[in-house]
Amino acid sequence: MADVKYIASCSFGKDSLAMVLRLIEKDYPLDEIIFFDTGMEFHAIYNNVEKLSKILLDKKIKFSILKDKYSFEFNAFQREVHKKDGTIAYGYDWCGGIRRWATASKLSTIKRYYKENYDNEIIIEYVGIASDESDRIEKYRIKRMNYIKIYPLVEWGMTENDCLNYCYKQGWNWKENGTDLYQILDRVSCWCCVNKNQKEIKNIMMYLPEYWERIKVYERRCGVPYKKKGTEYFEKKLLNNKKC
Repeated sequence: MADVKYIASCSFGKDSLAMVLRLIEKDYPLDEIIFFDTGMEFHAIYNNVEKLSKILLDKKIKFSILKDKYSFEFNAFQREVHKKDGTIAYGYDWCGGIRRWATASKLSTIKRYYKENYDNEIIIEYVGIASDESDRIEKYRIKRMNYIKIYPLVEWGMTENDCLNYCYKQGWNWKENGTDLYQILDRVSCWCCVNKNQKEIKNIMMYLPEYWERIKVYERRCGVPYKKKGTEYFEKKLLNNKKC
């Protein structure tokens, strides 16, 4: 009979982090935690990665950081892409919206990691989807024999707000420049994600200007306007409190 490996996928946002902390607290079987690093995460995410890695080392739980073999910049703006009409483009463009190529990269990287390391084992993967966003459960799947996803937060009835408050009570935060990211952003995803709404973009400009400057640098280098309209547009409209 094949061995069973219990693995938690953690993005180090509030939901998946709360899940991992409670799995440890409740003494669930847990062989490994994996983190897919896009290379474009906020510093606060990397701070929490370092903090949890020390806890896992003490508890002798394996921790693995996975990465795409190509950088975000290469995939977004340099990779040669052959289109169906026979033309060639360079890069998949900014990630987000209908261009969720980073999600595809994450899933393929995890699938490859499982095949290379656990091809003969049964994998039970803990996924940090909160109970009030269960519509996401079947959205992304990895097709693999002997692979089972389970959703502890749904089982425990923990909402997104429950997860955030639980992390805060356990002494975790996402602070940068004295501001907690969850106080100014709806989701702590990659700092350059084009899924960010106007409120989030304005808050990044106001509270996290170093990230906004990095977005502007990428925009100049690749020649592709951020969120189609470009950073200059958002600066003029949002910083003047005008609607876009």
